[in-house]
Amino acid sequence: MPISGNLGGFIKPGFNPLGPQTEEFLYGLWGWGANNSYQLGINDFADRSSPVQIGALTTWSGVSVGPFFTLATTADGKLYAWGYSNNGQLGLGDTTPRSSPVQVGGLTNWLEVAAGGYHSLAVKTDGTLWSWGANSFGQLGQNNTTSRSSPVQVGALTNWTQIAVGTNHCLAIKTDGTLYAWGYNSQGRLGLGDTTNRSSPVQVGGLTTWARVAAGGDMSIAVKTDGTLWTWGSNAEGGLGLGDTTSRSSPTQVGALTNWSKIAGGTRLGVTTKTDGTLWTWGRNSNGQLGLGDTTNRSSPVQVGALTNWLYVAAGRYHALSTKTDGTLWAWGKNNQGQLGLNDTTERSSPVQMGALTTWSILPKMPRSNSSVVLQL
Repeated sequence: MPISGNLGGFIKPGFNPLGPQTEEFLYGLWGWGANNSYQLGINDFADRSSPVQIGALTTWSGVSVGPFFTLATTADGKLYAWGYSNNGQLGLGDTTPRSSPVQVGGLTNWLEVAAGGYHSLAVKTDGTLWSWGANSFGQLGQNNTTSRSSPVQVGALTNWTQIAVGTNHCLAIKTDGTLYAWGYNSQGRLGLGDTTNRSSPVQVGGLTTWARVAAGGDMSIAVKTDGTLWTWGSNAEGGLGLGDTTSRSSPTQVGALTNWSKIAGGTRLGVTTKTDGTLWTWGRNSNGQLGLGDTTNRSSPVQVGALTNWLYVAAGRYHALSTKTDGTLWAWGKNNQGQLGLNDTTERSSPVQMGALTTWSILPKMPRSNSSVVLQL
C-alpha cells in the first residue's frame, strides 16, 4: 500500500501505518501546467491552469515529472510513461512522443522512478537499479555515453533503495546508507570533490548515514540519519543555502540543526520541512518561488510563515508545492503556464491553497518542470 516513502504521501488522520492494514488507499492522478510536450498525458498539448485527471486509473503509487515527459508507477508495480521521447527517455524502445500514459514493458516490479532532463532512473522491488534515455554525460551509469530507449540495468547490485535525478546527473542511496552519484559534474554537483563527469556510480565519501536525497537542476540536497542537512553543486543565487554564492564540490552542512525532514530541489532553490512541521526555503526567488512574499533571493534557509502543519514538498523550475497534514495542497511561484493550478496565470509569492480538497497525497519529483502532476486519494 503506497502511503509513504521517498515520494511522500498523505496519511489519513487516525491511520497507523505500523498497525494492521484494514483498508486500501487508491490514488487518482491529476495534472496541470505546461503541456507543450504532452507531459500531462491528456491526449493534447494545451496547457491547463487547473487540475485535470489523467486517465481513469485510481491505482497510481508514485510520479516524477521532467521538463518534457512524465513517469509514474502503479500499486501493482507497473511503469507508465508519456510526453516527448526524443532521447528515448520514455523507455518504450523508440523516440516517438506519447500523449497519454503507455506501459513500459510488461513487468510488475517497478517501485520508484525519477525523471531527469532527458533521461530516466528507476528502482525495482528487488533493489535493482535501471536507467534509459540520453547519456551524453554518462548519466545512465552504464560506463559509457550511449543513449538507450529501453530500461537497462545499472550494474548487478540489489541493494538500491532511493533515487534522485537532476538535469544530467543522478544520485542514489543504498540500503546500507551509502550515497552514490554519477553523470554530469559541472560545478561539483556529484559531490565527489571535483568536476569530472562519471559514467558509472561512484560513492560519495565513506559515510553510511545518508537517509534522504533530492536533486535540483544543477545541485544536490541530502539529509542524514541524524537530521542534518547537506548540499553541494551549483550555488548560483544561493541555491545551496550556505549563506553565500560559492559552489561546492563536496557535501557541506547547512547550519547546525538536526531536525530537517522532507526535502526537494528545484532550479537553484531548496524547499524543506522540519520535524516540527515548519516550512523553509532558500535560493532563487525571481518569481516568488520561495513563498516569502517577495522576489528577493535568499542564500540561507528562511521560514515560510509561522505554521507548523506542513507535510511534504515539491519544487519545480520556478514554482513549488506543499501539502499540509490536513491533506490540503498549496502552491506558489511562477504561473505563466498555469503550473500553480489556481485557474489563472497570475504569479504568487506566498503559498495559496489550491481549491478546497483535503485529499491530496503524493507529490512529484519535478526539479526542472513547469508542470505539476499529483496523486489524490
